[in-house]
Amino acid sequence: MTLDELKALEDSSALSPVLQALWEDRCGNWDRAHTLAQAADNRDGDWVHAYLHRKEGDVGNAGYWYARAGREPVGAGVPWETEWDAIATELLTRES
Repeated sequence: MTLDELKALEDSSALSPVLQALWEDRCGNWDRAHTLAQAADNRDGDWVHAYLHRKEGDVGNAGYWYARAGREPVGAGVPWETEWDAIATELLTRES
């Protein structure tokens, strides 16, 4: 699946939980995305969890989750959409 195909999906049920979390976030369902990312209980889920808290404006909590994911925190000047694309692209590459 490509990034554009992910963005155009109407149903996320066939996706992994972390990609479902990203998809839900893209659809404006932050709470559902957060629940899915947290339930993944792995480094990819932690990465999405970090992104969600950064988007929410909770930089301290985001930093904690970036560390758990083994990722460097994303700078404040990076648009959320750019980070979303980067996460989704990496996850899609690994899952193909």
